[in-house]
Amino acid sequence: MPTTRRDFLTYGAVIGAGAVTPVLATGPADARTHALNLRRDPFTLGVAAGDPDPDGFVIWTRLAVDPLAGDGLGGMPSLRVPVAWQVATDERFRRIVRRGVTRTDRDRGYAVHVEVDDLEPSREYWYRFSVGPFLSRTGRAVTAPPRGVMPSALAMSFVSCAQLEHGLFTAYRRLAEDRPDLVLHLGDYQYEYTAGAYVAPGGNVRDHDGPETTTLEGYRQRHAQYKTDLDLQEAHAATAWAVVFDDHEVDNNWAGDIPEKPAETPGFLARRKAAFRAYYENMPLRRTSVPRGANMQIYRRLHWGRLATFHMLDTRQFRDDQGCGDGYRTDCPAAADPARSITGQAQEEWLIDGFRHSRARWDVLGQQVFFAQRDNDQGPLTTVSMDAWDGYAASRDRITRGWVDAGVRNPVVLTGDVHAHWASELKLDYDDPTGPSVGTELVCSSITSGGNGSDSAATAHPWLAWNPHLKFQNNLRGYVNTTITPDDLTADFRCVDQVRTPGAEAFTRATFVVEDRVPALNLTYDRAPVSTFSRRSAQDVSRETVELETQRP
Repeated sequence: MPTTRRDFLTYGAVIGAGAVTPVLATGPADARTHALNLRRDPFTLGVAAGDPDPDGFVIWTRLAVDPLAGDGLGGMPSLRVPVAWQVATDERFRRIVRRGVTRTDRDRGYAVHVEVDDLEPSREYWYRFSVGPFLSRTGRAVTAPPRGVMPSALAMSFVSCAQLEHGLFTAYRRLAEDRPDLVLHLGDYQYEYTAGAYVAPGGNVRDHDGPETTTLEGYRQRHAQYKTDLDLQEAHAATAWAVVFDDHEVDNNWAGDIPEKPAETPGFLARRKAAFRAYYENMPLRRTSVPRGANMQIYRRLHWGRLATFHMLDTRQFRDDQGCGDGYRTDCPAAADPARSITGQAQEEWLIDGFRHSRARWDVLGQQVFFAQRDNDQGPLTTVSMDAWDGYAASRDRITRGWVDAGVRNPVVLTGDVHAHWASELKLDYDDPTGPSVGTELVCSSITSGGNGSDSAATAHPWLAWNPHLKFQNNLRGYVNTTITPDDLTADFRCVDQVRTPGAEAFTRATFVVEDRVPALNLTYDRAPVSTFSRRSAQDVSRETVELETQRP
């Protein structure tokens, strides 16, 4: 069967290495190795799919026989390597519908991206790769429905914040077992620190390899270390992902062209360029996201028929520097400055224009940092995080008013970053708790970041008392499963009770339902606590939350 018209190695095609005409392949084992003589399996980093549309998706792998090699090239020989690929309608590949061969080399970090098209909409597919006698594992992906069709349901999960040192990636494996149709990763896929620089409560359970990531070699090696984790490989193989980065893919709390530490400003754009290139090489992204120097187009839209439009945002690359520092501050004038933005003007206009033209039942913002106001001061002062949308209140107001003025039917914001589950209703005026809610926000906890955490169910988080729009918080690790239908969106807050030893089971801590045209959170399930957290005071809960979110290295 002939290759698709978009069978190419994306990164090389754009940066000028030259497109290679694919050769015909009768099966994965037909890729010619020429002078290549690999003695070890190069598929140590697994496979992935991403950004599904009605006629296809991206499939990805990266070759590495020695994933932790210090030069970031995975121990691969300095040759162009032909990689065969197949897509089938069955898991045993009895009916192969697309196949081809593409090539990769050291300039691409031995990464492979194939944009597979001409597939059927709303269909389950399986894919795999091979090099010489070596066959990759099989991955699964589901194509989106046609734009004009209203599907009956979508199973979508979202995740964030996986610090390899802080725990095992058990939650990724449990997510794979839940078998969603689509996963959104909202940032902090990997962390930049050298071993032991960022320690979880109770200590770290494993170490990063190599120094803090600042170079292309370092970022490539770090991504490879994360990708060798078998739980993460399971999650990628389970379904297609749509990814966006937050800060730790580059540098903690970076903003635009400004790093966390001012002394590192002169070389920061070179660091950002290296981080973006490694991020692209290691993610199932389309060629529209190929970095150009220190710039990367990561904000984009995915459509799931008429049911949902996913507006995937970038709240790092174009933001103004945090006002009054990175942590919690009281009445910071910069936070209210209308000239400041967390998205940049072009992205803000793109988003609001998307609201005006949307015909989706649900408009979902996949983004990185807390959107609703979250005041940690019980008194008359307002004390909020400068790194979240609270530090860019005018920017948040323009976007909120943008979806209200556009008549968006069901706006839902999805968030990561804060290492805890939260659920909130969104307001035009957070100082008026009696005012109408105009949207909802669902926040997923971390996969591991922060260590085990604790079940905060028995003692309600104190901030909920003076932030009445905040409806739920839990400090265990986990992810969120959603089921989106034309009538409602159901969110299951999934938790694991610990991440230090293998085998933790996942359970649903709480379930909320958002009904069509009703921007409110209805709690329909609340499981009894699974720990002795009730013996700790509300003041302890508040103090620990602030410490976890502000005292990172």
